[in-house]
Amino acid sequence: MPAAPGQAAGHSRFGGNAMLEPGVPWPTCEGLPLSLLAVLDTDALPPWLDGLLPPGTGLLNFFHLDIESDQANPAAWDVTRRAGHCAPELGQVVAARSGLAVETEPPATASVFAPDAWAAMPGFVFPDIFDSAWDGIDPEFGPDYDDVEVFKHEMLTEFWVPGSLLSEDMAFGRPVYPTGGGPVLPDGEDLEGHHHLLQLSDKHEWHIDGDGGWMHWSIPTHALRVGDFTQAIPTPDIW
Repeated sequence: MPAAPGQAAGHSRFGGNAMLEPGVPWPTCEGLPLSLLAVLDTDALPPWLDGLLPPGTGLLNFFHLDIESDQANPAAWDVTRRAGHCAPELGQVVAARSGLAVETEPPATASVFAPDAWAAMPGFVFPDIFDSAWDGIDPEFGPDYDDVEVFKHEMLTEFWVPGSLLSEDMAFGRPVYPTGGGPVLPDGEDLEGHHHLLQLSDKHEWHIDGDGGWMHWSIPTHALRVGDFTQAIPTPDIW
């Protein structure tokens, strides 16, 4: 969520310059530089992550090829059309150790969005109504709920837990699928065996595509455990 003065979660923010280690190249797709959309400072999140990430993970830079903002390179449209909107090469997550990361300006043709610092707070969230996690619920779990659809609708509306997550920007946890379809992998498979990294909602300067949606990044769980963020992929949820 947007940070009040003095409440930023480390370097966590939307937009601005990337935080990269010296010598790390700026990510590209077919020769076009990706645009920095967000930085997540994982050092500012413990103990909420409870050992989810390897020690020293530091900063995560989330990149994607910008095709929608006023700054977008027109050539990016052709790349996106050829690759498909869910192509893994359209986005990257680049990790940087906090003690070595420096603010890095982008190449001239990358979009640069005004930085908006983020504060962080823990929250509780049920699986989204379209999340496959609900498929494992036994409908015979009580006299008042003989229908899973009724149960999850009430849990997500009438019984919402005080202090639950309200921000549309979310790190880790279970993503929300505003289109009702949910993020999918580039080959059309679901995200079983993957872990959610970041959910990013539309901003004033940037939105994901066409009529909008939310950008997500996901990573195979085994890659997350060892800190191999080169395997992270964009998993957009587009209207």
